[in-house]
Amino acid sequence: MCSDQGAPIKTKAVKVSLLPDAGPGEAFAQASRFREDLFDCLTVRGDELFELVDAMLCADGPVTSPVDLTLVAEHRRGHGAMYEALNCGNVDVPRLRQVLAGLPIPQA
Repeated sequence: MCSDQGAPIKTKAVKVSLLPDAGPGEAFAQASRFREDLFDCLTVRGDELFELVDAMLCADGPVTSPVDLTLVAEHRRGHGAMYEALNCGNVDVPRLRQVLAGLPIPQA
């Protein structure tokens, strides 16, 4: 995670539910592979779209407007880049479906 101009980032606890029988190292590797596969699905303006995904996941509560995402520390770009990504970005939807369908089913 990165900070926006030196602002500290609050640590958040996340329950890893991808691989119930695997150790933390394998679960981390699975999550890393998913992030790489997700990034590969973002074909145009992928860097900015990926930062928007990170910002949505790290926001403190519901996101009510796209501008709210630019205030989250994980979003390191300005308003213009965010709107450019939303207007011109592209997602390879069939590939994203394949990535999501290939994930293991989380166990409670």
